[in-house]
Amino acid sequence: MNETATRVYAEIDLDAVRGNVRALRERAPRAQVMAVVKADGYGHGAVPCARAALDAGAAWIGTATPQEALALRAAGIDAPLMCWLWTPGGPWREAVEAGIDVSVSALWALDEVRAAARAAGRTARIQLKADTGLGRAGCQPADWAELVGAAVAAQAEGTVRVTGLWSHFACADEPGHPSVPLQLAAFRDMLAYAEKEGVEPEVRHIANSPATLTLPESHFDLVRCGLAVYGVSPAPELGKPAQLGLRPAMTLKASVALVKAVPAGHGVSYGHHHVTAADTRLALIPAGYADGVPRHASGRGPVLVGGKIRTVAGRVAMDQFVVDLGPDDLVEAGDEAVLFGPGDGGEPTAEDWAQAADTIAYEIVTRIGGRVPRVYRNG
Repeated sequence: MNETATRVYAEIDLDAVRGNVRALRERAPRAQVMAVVKADGYGHGAVPCARAALDAGAAWIGTATPQEALALRAAGIDAPLMCWLWTPGGPWREAVEAGIDVSVSALWALDEVRAAARAAGRTARIQLKADTGLGRAGCQPADWAELVGAAVAAQAEGTVRVTGLWSHFACADEPGHPSVPLQLAAFRDMLAYAEKEGVEPEVRHIANSPATLTLPESHFDLVRCGLAVYGVSPAPELGKPAQLGLRPAMTLKASVALVKAVPAGHGVSYGHHHVTAADTRLALIPAGYADGVPRHASGRGPVLVGGKIRTVAGRVAMDQFVVDLGPDDLVEAGDEAVLFGPGDGGEPTAEDWAQAADTIAYEIVTRIGGRVPRVYRNG
């Protein structure tokens, strides 16, 4: 692909992914690292990033949906692989046949995976999820004994093997939040009960990216790292990526499509929320909310163009937005615009865009759409 002629593209540095995984392994030296590549690797590309993470020593790969996990197997990823977002009637048999660890939070899921195991003629690998306080998936403490008992019975009949016990934090990205020690205590209690009843898990895990970086007491046997694998800080309160030993892997670039002079008082983009204060020049950036540029950042999103940080002028449209260059700029059509990247070249970061859009950096990188080509470096 001729990148200089590309409307917009995301450059993905796979060496950064490898370096981030190594840094996370150093943060959790007694635990294995699971690299989470759900949502197409948080927008970075699931298969290339999974391979890079495994190259750097990740022991597990994680996804949300079974379809994501099955696609990785189809691409030749044969590492230990777990998926956790199931609905009734899901592709349980396919997952069992592919040797994928599946999460079980309730009796209906255990029943379906047992039936799939019988149909496949092989033992299913399951991980029991405990709801220690997040209130999403996971089994409540009041129902834990029933689920554990049923899983132990299924294991005795040979349809399943309980390979893991796990949970998820609600507020690990908020240092000092009182829910964190409460969830850890609940998890330890639920672990102890399951192990007393005969469960011998291969892995026990509750730590996500922020817990991996800040809560060594939560590491257990495995840490599940998502956003940090891609070098973005899970929360501004925890520090910038460089302070955490991470490097952002994605740089979003576009080619300036048009530069033109307009008079003072000229409206810009839908609704004329920006009106030029003086004679000026406008640059058209051919990327919009259909590409993942957040419309909520209208009038605020930062862009590096012509060696200077500019701000989105007016509304972000579906395919394009405008920046006001001022009257004396030398920017021309075809010049490079950098929406975000690691920040060491003076460009904005994903966190800068998150603040401009009143959201989190997770959303900024993950929402970059499928029509934006990914260009891989250091593959």
